[in-house]
Amino acid sequence: MPEITDEVLELLYSKEEEQAGITERDVLAQEPQSSADLLASMTASGLIAIDGSGRVTLLKAGHERARMVVRLHRLAERLLNDVLDLGGNANEAGACHFEHCLSMEVADSICTLLSHPTTCPHGKAIPPGKCCQQAGRGVRPLVVPLADLNCGAWGRIRYIATQHHQRLDRLASMGVLPGAKVRLHQRQPSYVMQLGETMLAIDKAIARDIFVREIEKE
Repeated sequence: MPEITDEVLELLYSKEEEQAGITERDVLAQEPQSSADLLASMTASGLIAIDGSGRVTLLKAGHERARMVVRLHRLAERLLNDVLDLGGNANEAGACHFEHCLSMEVADSICTLLSHPTTCPHGKAIPPGKCCQQAGRGVRPLVVPLADLNCGAWGRIRYIATQHHQRLDRLASMGVLPGAKVRLHQRQPSYVMQLGETMLAIDKAIARDIFVREIEKE
């Protein structure tokens, strides 16, 4: 049952990210398709360990496989959200399907086209791949920082990659949100973009946090 195994590994990886422990009972409750026999098989395969208190942890092999599954899932979420404009349940269902059928080579191609995103639409980190170490070579990304648009070009905001909540709040208050259309007017002395009938001046750091897909003016 490789798909169920991957779902359990993904759950354990997420708990590691949250620095939250999880027990065998919790796994069985949160992944209804799993079973005690499955966990026993994963233990025998060297993917997980279960201690005397029932706490479940990833072993090296399990962590590496879980990392791959999580990377595939979160890249699929980015693809469905940023390129195909799917959100909500459709995004999650599609990502769950894709994570089991995408190869790492295809995932790296998607990652490159999306300009090596660092987070999924929910703000969780996307584990980097080899392609991220070679960023800047080969295929031109579909989604790029606003700062990389040509002056006069239009783009639709796909996501904003910043951990500064005050910056996010400020941009949101100005209408700089995913889905909005913007046009880059100048780069010096500051970046100036058009949003509707409004001209906004932002610094380079913010212009590099706003990721857009170039579009024709509608």
